[in-house]
Formats: sequence, C-alpha cells, structure tokens
Amino acid sequence: MFHPAPATETAQLSQGAIAFERSGDGPPLLLLHGYPQTRAMWRPLLPALSDRFTVICPDLRGYGTSWKPETMEEMSFRAMGVDMLELMSELGHDRFHLAGHDRGARTAHRMALDAEERIASLTLMDIVPTHHLLDTVTQATARAYYHWFFLAQPAPFPETLIGHDPDLYFERCLLGFGKARLDEFDADLLAEYRAAWRDPGMIRASCNDYRAAIDVDFALDAADLDRQVRCPSLVLFGEDGAMAQAMDVPATWAPRLAEMRAEAVPGGHFFPDQFPKATADALLRFLGALPPL
Repeated sequence: MFHPAPATETAQLSQGAIAFERSGDGPPLLLLHGYPQTRAMWRPLLPALSDRFTVICPDLRGYGTSWKPETMEEMSFRAMGVDMLELMSELGHDRFHLAGHDRGARTAHRMALDAEERIASLTLMDIVPTHHLLDTVTQATARAYYHWFFLAQPAPFPETLIGHDPDLYFERCLLGFGKARLDEFDADLLAEYRAAWRDPGMIRASCNDYRAAIDVDFALDAADLDRQVRCPSLVLFGEDGAMAQAMDVPATWAPRLAEMRAEAVPGGHFFPDQFPKATADALLRFLGALPPL
C-alpha cells in the first residue's frame, strides 16, 4: 500500500449516501475515480497532494460503498455530478479544484458545464468528449472501447455475463483499455477494486452508467456543443493508451476548453495506478501555477 487509507466518512445526501475520504489541508481538491475502480485509486497520490490541498475522494454513486441507483437515468453524468456538488456544499466548499479519471472525468466535465461558478479548475484524465467519442466511432475506437456498447445492451444481458465471473471481466478491463499489467496495480488497491466489483449492485449500476452515456448524456452534450468550459483546464492522457493511439486527445478538447493545457503521462489508460508520482507531479504543476482560490 502506498499510503494508509484515510478514515471513511459518509454523507447522507438528498438522493442517497456517498462514501468518501479526505486528507490534507489547504484549498479543496475533489478527485473522481473511473470505471471499474473506487475512491481507493487516488491513495498513492495523497502524500504529494495532501501537503498542499484538502483532498476529497468520494465513491461515485453506483460504485464502491456509495448508494446504488436502480434506474438508468439515475446514472447519467449529470446525476452523478449533482451528488458531488451537494457533497462539496455539505463540506463547506463553495468553489474547488476538480479532477477526474475516466467516468469521473466525464462527470467532472458535466459539472463544469452545469455549475461553472463553483469549479476553480478542471483536470480531465484520459478521455475525449463523450459526444465526440460516440459521434465519431472508428474501427480502432470500437475495438479498444467495445465495452461501451456491450455494457449498454438491455438488462440483464451484460449483468448476467459479468456476474458469472466478475474478476475475469473487470481485470480484462484493467488490462485491455491501455498498456498495463496486473502487477502494476497495487495489491491492496486491487483487492478493494475486486471487493467492489463483485457486488451485483455495482455491476447493475455500472451497466446503467454506460447505457445513460448513450441514452441520456449524448443528448445533453449535443445541446452544449457550442459552450466552452471557461476555467483553467488540464488534459492528461496516457501516452500508450488506446485513446492516444486512436486520436489526437488534446485536439478533441481544444474547442471545448477556453484555457487548456495538455500533457502526456507515461502508461496507458490507467496511468494514475501505473505511475502515481508522474500523475501527481503533472497535477501539481498545473494547480501550482493557478492563482489562490
């Protein structure tokens, strides 16, 4: 384990309970995990980040030990973002820095559009815009990101197949989205990921996450194609990852982020797990150049 786990806290929000951890002291920094992980993914970065920030790491709804919605609509990025905005209000943070990886980055992008006055800076890790991904699918993208379309199939088809051997399926996700080996994932964190993804509620909710991306979020993003996120933004991407191989990641974001920096990080899609120090260093360089909140 890179870093001891901070105490688990629970916020009883209007829609359900969100589990989170916080550490450090300073301006608030909210970190949102991706699929198929939990808040635990950020722990290797905490020694560096918590020296300068109050770092809040929640489990998104549907994941980890947070509440598990029953419906597809409740797993949209907008709905996940509502939880996060309410959580930060509960913790007394009106404005905060925001960073996310994978599904957490998509949630963060939607939050920056829906509540721009609250987001001091935005960091997006290894994604291209949701609408762009779905609207410009190529053979290379479809092959690398087939799970988008498998998980979006009607229930209970993907849930049933995944439920027969969750470890086989989700470990294949960890290895298949970018250049990674299982031994590059910290053993203690991997044990937490496995415990979380063996929960049938997480399997159901995560499938609904991907259904909602197509059936809810695509239309929401289509309505906002002419809008830019105006706060300072950082785009990080794994230099060996599937997205970097398939397209120019910074170019997909340039029209959508008014003040953008972009940087490649060693590793594949899961570079925060593979190279936590490089990830923390890149984030700190960006945040350190910004004016105080």
